[in-house]
Amino acid sequence: MYILLLMIIPLISCGLFWTTNKKNVINTINACGAASLLVVSIIVIWDVLRNEFVSPAFFNNIFYIDALSALILFVTVSVVFLASVFSIGYMNEELKRGVINIRRLKLYYSLLHVFVFTMILTVSTQNMGLMWIAVEATTLASAFLVGFYSNKKSIEAAWKYIIICSVGIAFAMLGTVMLYYSSVHSLGESAQGLNWQYLFQSSDRLQGSILRISFIFILVGFGTKVGLAPMHTWLPDAHSQAPSPISALLSGVLLNTAMYSIIRVMAIVNRNAGSNMFTGRLLMALGIISIGTAAVFILVQKDFKRILAYSSIEHMGIIALGLGMLSPLSVFGALYHVLNHAFTKSMLFLASGSIYLKYETKIINKVQGIFKIMPVTGTAFMLGLFAITGMPPFGIFSSELNIIMASFNGKKYIIAGLLLLFLALIFAGFAAQMFRMFYGRPLSKETHQGEINWPGTAVLVILLLIITVTGLYLPYPVNELINRARDIILLPAGG
Repeated sequence: MYILLLMIIPLISCGLFWTTNKKNVINTINACGAASLLVVSIIVIWDVLRNEFVSPAFFNNIFYIDALSALILFVTVSVVFLASVFSIGYMNEELKRGVINIRRLKLYYSLLHVFVFTMILTVSTQNMGLMWIAVEATTLASAFLVGFYSNKKSIEAAWKYIIICSVGIAFAMLGTVMLYYSSVHSLGESAQGLNWQYLFQSSDRLQGSILRISFIFILVGFGTKVGLAPMHTWLPDAHSQAPSPISALLSGVLLNTAMYSIIRVMAIVNRNAGSNMFTGRLLMALGIISIGTAAVFILVQKDFKRILAYSSIEHMGIIALGLGMLSPLSVFGALYHVLNHAFTKSMLFLASGSIYLKYETKIINKVQGIFKIMPVTGTAFMLGLFAITGMPPFGIFSSELNIIMASFNGKKYIIAGLLLLFLALIFAGFAAQMFRMFYGRPLSKETHQGEINWPGTAVLVILLLIITVTGLYLPYPVNELINRARDIILLPAGG
């Protein structure tokens, strides 16, 4: 029942927005919907911790949440709640300035909650066909949010996003069809032929050659949505043009749900083959290419939101790299990195939104004196930049250290060397490009001192506390989720 509530709540919220024209009521519906979703998800996750998984008997067990999906669900609803609270002050400011009207405000929140519904559906179903539909639905819902401001750049970014991700999702569809064919070819027709649990438990009886081809299509297809290079070209434009709370969701949540879809298929293929050599090499190759691509482009960006977008490509590459090594330490590090990157990058995109509202520009050279003008936001943004580049004591340092140690333990010295080189280049790029924004005096005398979004500023402080705590101490429930999710991925053939 609670699993259904996870999907019903965003849809109810979406409908309620259109019953009123009062700004305060709209904001209350948004906050209550996000808070209710957080509470219900905690109940579901607690059930998963007490049991191995949660899968109601209705609809042929189509809904299914285990530790792996619970981890992504936790990240999703947490970031959604914080981004929803931040959106209240952010969109109120846009409304006050006349950038949007009440109707556009309702449209924004409606699309946001539909977007949330599609992401939750992705991680709450074990039917690989429905998962594919849900991932495609995330594209349709979020594309309107990318083009929300309806200017030339945002519309161009939205079309680019739709076209490139639709091509990718077509590849993923072929991969899903072949995954089903491998089941029918080996096990005969079954009502559960696309259910992940059925495929996973029967993986040693599936047709290996068909599975490998299926994985290639799914890796390219969902890898496009993840933003892995060279399929990443939509991501910098979409993340930079969307409203900042949506950028936080795109980077902190959406990319993880697409990676989750790859992990599900990877687990089946590895269990069928009894090793990770095939999937591991592909993931490590795309991972290191993505990190290297991000390192090069970060060095030359002039827009601070585009730098953050390329940083997302880097961190998805790091996660792919950790998963590709498939050692206990590397997979733990990759899943830990999912958590750390989601909270850190969300904080940075939200902070960048406050900076954009204050300075009315995303060009780095036109932003100076953040510490003086916005001391709380400036401090959170500065510390967030240190965190995202892997500096201690923040969470990303800990998860990256796990992956680096795993690469040395596995004697993958070339991979380790390239990773360290690219991480150094990325830190240099951030230092050279971004740190100049914090000092000096604002170029415009009209830039007045003071925080622009106090609810949003509180969200930034909460996120800063979270990424600091996760670098020093991982709470038991989260640690247990990561360990159980790792065990699902590492379960050997016949296990």
